[in-house]
Amino acid sequence: MTVNFQYVNTDVSETLSKFTREKLEKLADKFEFLISAQVYIKHDDKDHDAGKICNIELSLPGPRIFATSNEAAYEMAVNATISDLTRQLKKRKEVFKIY
Repeated sequence: MTVNFQYVNTDVSETLSKFTREKLEKLADKFEFLISAQVYIKHDDKDHDAGKICNIELSLPGPRIFATSNEAAYEMAVNATISDLTRQLKKRKEVFKIY
């Protein structure tokens, strides 16, 4: 699975990219039909309590799956987004048939 990162209003972080890539690889091992992931890491200056935003869009057969979260730390935002994607992928896998 190919993973593309875009950092918006924040510095590029190799550690965060590696952390996110490891989480997505675990997801790809569980759901073998994933094609690619587009990860957007954003910082919102207006939200002082949270403001660390992670958007992930997964490409797979059929409609794309998208999840976002806004947390106080980037790692927490990535974890929340991945858990939301996992829930959506489980629903998709129930109706998905491999011929």
